[in-house]
Amino acid sequence: MRPFHPIQRFLPHVVRLLVCWGCLTALMPAPPRAPLESPRTVHTQNPEVCVHTRLIDEVYEWKIQRSLQMVREMGATTIVEFFPWAYAEPQEGEYDWESFDRIARHAKNQGLQVIARMGLVPAWARADGSERATTLNYLPDDSFDAFATFVATFAARYAGVMDHIIIWNEPNLSFEWGYRPVDPQDYVRMLKAVYQPVHAANPQAVILAAPLAPTLEPTGSPNGLDDLLYLEALYAAGAAPYFDALAMHTYGFTEPPEAEPESTALNFRRAELLHAIMAEYDDPQKPVFITESGWNDHPRWTKAVRPSERVAYTVRAFEWAKAEWPWMDRLCVWALRYPANTRGYPDNFTLITPDFQATPIYYAIQAYARGWSQGGRLWLDPPAP
Repeated sequence: MRPFHPIQRFLPHVVRLLVCWGCLTALMPAPPRAPLESPRTVHTQNPEVCVHTRLIDEVYEWKIQRSLQMVREMGATTIVEFFPWAYAEPQEGEYDWESFDRIARHAKNQGLQVIARMGLVPAWARADGSERATTLNYLPDDSFDAFATFVATFAARYAGVMDHIIIWNEPNLSFEWGYRPVDPQDYVRMLKAVYQPVHAANPQAVILAAPLAPTLEPTGSPNGLDDLLYLEALYAAGAAPYFDALAMHTYGFTEPPEAEPESTALNFRRAELLHAIMAEYDDPQKPVFITESGWNDHPRWTKAVRPSERVAYTVRAFEWAKAEWPWMDRLCVWALRYPANTRGYPDNFTLITPDFQATPIYYAIQAYARGWSQGGRLWLDPPAP
């Protein structure tokens, strides 16, 4: 006879508990789907105000809806959002648009424009035998046409809702270029592959050349290339006919927004140096979309400022850009909200917390966007009633 094991005494109870747990789980209500409101309109005095969101990885649809409600209530007309290729086409030619659709329908419902950023390569498009094929930002030349097909399909599906499309992100950084040496000529080939198919799919599409990371990396650096040098190289390689607008990233770091631009300094007005390169190559008529900008107020980050400075600098940046940069179309702050805290300095770029608590910087931008304050003094020197 087999000996009786003590665990057998408890096995029936374990089975009953598992059955009960399964029944209770089945009875739990599904996550709320956030039914659409009646169509909304953004009320603003400064339509250039824009914010970069992080909605694509939200689990619950109601959080997307609430985020976009708060964008509208802030007075921003536009969001920038990332739409990863790998999410929509995990297998070649097989599309899953659900996560994109819910962002599009709630943005449209809130009366918001969407600038869509493309990137993140699915495994099947990276599979060229290279060691870099495991890197999500690696797009081999042989897959440029597949990427173009995806972007054109996206452009056709979301025509009228998401007509502004950014091709890639910060290609002057090795990390963003698949851990390869950065290559402006290769990026021009990517733009050329995408441009005509997208315009054929959606004649109203606006192709934005990728924003460059503000960096002083010299030629030959394994990490990347100075954004000024990279933009010059793009124009020299013949990029101009293959983009309709230029995206920029222009952070203030520790300097106020009025600080003079210099080729050896990273500050808000570095955008003027990039635009000067556009003018040098007879391309100043193209609009500029600043798709990431802002200041950080983390108490222990060396590139941060005090909370009061962050508020004042941000509002003054909007005022400077509106007064001095006629070529700028949108100025987008990074970032509205993260789905969860990072427990590090990136949290201090956000305008609202993961549980939707608005911070002082949110209210300062709201006051500027909706015309409730002037001079960047809402918090430091409130205007008289």
